[in-house]
Amino acid sequence: MSLLSKLNSGIILLCDGATGTELQKRGMPTGVCPEEYNITHPEIVQGIYRDYYAAGSDIVETNTFGANRSRLTMHDFERRVAEFCKASAQLAREICPAGKFVAGSVGPTGDIIEPLGPRTVQEAYDIFAEQAVALAEGGVDVVFVETMMAAEEAEIAVRAVKEKTNLPVVATMTFELGKAGLRTMWGVDVATAVRRLTAAGADVIGANCGRGFDEMIAIIQEMRPLTRKPIIAQSNAGIPEWVDGMSVYNETPEVIQPRAEKLLHLGVNILGGCCGTGPEHIGTMRMLVDAFMAKRSYFIL
Repeated sequence: MSLLSKLNSGIILLCDGATGTELQKRGMPTGVCPEEYNITHPEIVQGIYRDYYAAGSDIVETNTFGANRSRLTMHDFERRVAEFCKASAQLAREICPAGKFVAGSVGPTGDIIEPLGPRTVQEAYDIFAEQAVALAEGGVDVVFVETMMAAEEAEIAVRAVKEKTNLPVVATMTFELGKAGLRTMWGVDVATAVRRLTAAGADVIGANCGRGFDEMIAIIQEMRPLTRKPIIAQSNAGIPEWVDGMSVYNETPEVIQPRAEKLLHLGVNILGGCCGTGPEHIGTMRMLVDAFMAKRSYFIL
């Protein structure tokens, strides 16, 4: 059964947690290119995938968040987009259990797009298309366009994936609560995100990253009444503190448990984690999802 078929049948899927903080825990120094680890340390990357599947993830994302031509230029790796993306997808594909899924992670370019910045719409489209095609060739089942701040960039990314591959697209933006309410850093509110991501063709919409599960609850409370599309929520494990050269997140599995359960009751269709969440968080969410689905089936019967 395909990912969208499962969602349409009412099954709640569990995504994985963070990749970057897991790489740091396993020895990746600050400042290196995480995506190069797909080539130089495949056993570490694949070990993260394996741990998430073992913890109960239905969907595991590739280590390709910054594997686009623009971001890789910072490390002089702009010609290695296809290499990094295909390798990461294949590492996940090799160990993906039957009935589970591999998601290709696509993050922002880091550029400002015209008319406010120098990056043209066509250039941004080509950057996302290159990454999407490579991930598809590597064998992913779905593409996650994630951590988007500007609606224009999110739309371009979704359109590039939909037009250059036959894959479903999950699209998320990152919101924070301020004086004007929930907004991205570029000022996009939840209603605008829902409208524009839907119009762009995203199959699943939602939010990821942010300041923790409490804020994610507020986002989903606002988002759920606005759409019939499946919704995904992938929260950070709180706000990080810098300790001994590493980002440390303070929301433990015990802390997030009632908050993750609240997200399920609010109507989330895919639950997962972002920065600071690890296999232990996902294991807790697995128990919550299973219990929620069992209880819902009981009442339906």
